[in-house]
Amino acid sequence: MRHAARQGVMIQAFWYWVPVTLYAGTIFYLSSQSHPEEQLPLFLLKEVSDKVLHAVEYAGLGGLCYRAFRWGVSGPVASHALLFAIVTVSLYGITDEVHQLFVPFRESDWQDWLADTAGAVIGAVSWRSLRSE
Repeated sequence: MRHAARQGVMIQAFWYWVPVTLYAGTIFYLSSQSHPEEQLPLFLLKEVSDKVLHAVEYAGLGGLCYRAFRWGVSGPVASHALLFAIVTVSLYGITDEVHQLFVPFRESDWQDWLADTAGAVIGAVSWRSLRSE
């Protein structure tokens, strides 16, 4: 019985946290590129502000983090999933900006971090609004 419960917890963790990890890894990969614009469709770079791209990118991570904190864990963390998701994604945004200091031809910008945090709020709140508690 105990083994089955432990296995259920592992499957639950996998289901909710692997998407967060893969998405964060994709952000890290793109941040590691000296010229990430080569990885994106050209229309995104000509028509859309870089801050909007940051917000959209981090909105996805905010939504996934909210989902993972809300249903991938239990107890007080799950009951404060919105706060945990926003803080986690905002902190990840800071580490991303610091990481970019070490990538040739990239620069770190506090306004990018602000856009990342705004995206985290939008993504987490949107996911919470879409899902019934």
